[in-house]
Amino acid sequence: MALSRGIGTLAYFADQRGRRTALDNLRCAFGDQYSLKERKRIARGSYQVFARTFLELFWSARLTTDTWQPHFDIHPPSAEAEAQAHQTGAVWVTPHFGNFELISMIWGFRGFPFTVVAQDFKNPAITQLFKRLREQSGHTYISQENAILKLMKALKRQGHAGLLTDLSMVPGRAAAAIQCFGMWASLPTLHVELAKRLGLAIMTGVCRPLPDGRYDVKFFEVIKPKPEDDTREITQRVWNLCEEAIREHPECWLWMYKHWRYRPVGVPETPHPDYPFYSNYSWALVEMIPESMRPQQTDKAA
Repeated sequence: MALSRGIGTLAYFADQRGRRTALDNLRCAFGDQYSLKERKRIARGSYQVFARTFLELFWSARLTTDTWQPHFDIHPPSAEAEAQAHQTGAVWVTPHFGNFELISMIWGFRGFPFTVVAQDFKNPAITQLFKRLREQSGHTYISQENAILKLMKALKRQGHAGLLTDLSMVPGRAAAAIQCFGMWASLPTLHVELAKRLGLAIMTGVCRPLPDGRYDVKFFEVIKPKPEDDTREITQRVWNLCEEAIREHPECWLWMYKHWRYRPVGVPETPHPDYPFYSNYSWALVEMIPESMRPQQTDKAA
């Protein structure tokens, strides 16, 4: 715990670029709700939580099926929802909130082995190290190459997919325009598409670090979209659950990540029309927004 706080604090002061991104994200997301001093405190806490997440990934090698329970307070979905997931498989999602590594791992210990897509490191040896740590509870981590096909095959065998919901995507067919803290963002829709095509439930939740070293694992609404449901609306519904948790504990989210890489052209009709400094104007994002919700547009040629 002390080491993660120390490393996180050091990273906060050393990572000038990430610190600037985090503070501007917080300014745009919360407006005047937090003072500059409070935003700095939240951003530093975000670095500390992120450091704790990866330090404890190495510590987690000590965990087994019989020893993980004392470290977690779990508020699981209903017994009926879990039983259904055991029978048919499910899509499990969480944002970069708290310890997103351990929430995946302990569900493997509980009998839900995930297939998870992970980005490879430039060093193959490091990739193998993290793969071994992440798979110790029964999960299978796969590379991004042909990932969709691999996930489909796993889910058709009554398997489980573990996905992150808050990755910033290039506006296009694999993403949806979502209202995120009052700003438009381009987020992935893979979890929704998989659930719709295969008739599976989307299980949403977060793993929040506690001051005493344990974790509070909380599951939200179980969502089972129908094939005819609007993908963007379901993606927004899933995100709203995540945003509520982030607003309650903002220091647990990855604020140094560029969540709003794209912004719509025009004047956004949102509570906070200002976007972070790194955002790029995107006509493609505008075209993904439902016409009734689109910002005031300007001449495209201009």
